[in-house]
Amino acid sequence: MSSRKGQRDAARVVREQLARERRRRRTIWVSAAAVLVLVIAGGIGWAVWSSQRSDSFTTPPGANAAGTGIVTGGGPVTVDVYEDFLCPACKQFEQTSGSTLEQLVAENKAKVVYHPVAYLNRFSTTDYSTRSSAASGCAAAGGKYHEYAKALFAQQPPEGSAGLTDDKLIDIGTSVGLDRGSFGSCVKDKTYRTWTEHVTEDASQSNVTGTPTVKVNGQPVENPTPDALTAAVAAAGK
Repeated sequence: MSSRKGQRDAARVVREQLARERRRRRTIWVSAAAVLVLVIAGGIGWAVWSSQRSDSFTTPPGANAAGTGIVTGGGPVTVDVYEDFLCPACKQFEQTSGSTLEQLVAENKAKVVYHPVAYLNRFSTTDYSTRSSAASGCAAAGGKYHEYAKALFAQQPPEGSAGLTDDKLIDIGTSVGLDRGSFGSCVKDKTYRTWTEHVTEDASQSNVTGTPTVKVNGQPVENPTPDALTAAVAAAGK
């Protein structure tokens, strides 16, 4: 009698072990299937997002081939300037070194590419960095990017504020000779907002971590004073 009971107990243990094993395998397969679905969905989502993002920005006239900056001049040496219109150090750079860049362009020694990035939105309650950068794209469309950028720095709002209103951005544009109708519509329609995102993303991928950042033929100029810029361009042009 006890022998039969022992056999039944042994059989029950075996059945329970087999049942547990089946449940474990089923859980593994379900989990694997779920992960596979997420991977496929994520891949599709990323592909769609990337394709839409790469083709969704409007580049203003006067931009370089990559659509990442506005070009001034045509000299043999390329100077890339990454600036944010809410950045106090960028304003200082414009005041101290802006005329040096203009001179290098006028002497046909350099081509300057201005990249108006939107890094400082967190210091504005209205995404002023993005709005001002997009407005500068509108100014480029009207052939007045550099004049408009200088005027924006001259009237730069303090960090932490709402920044200038769109109406004020339009007023500044008309003050440098832009047509109020076409320029104003461009600003209000946010025509170049996606371009600003493209410029900012490209700068980030190029390891530009702060503004102003200045590069001469791709090499960073650590302290871009007028003398340092002139020397860097001269060395790169040899």
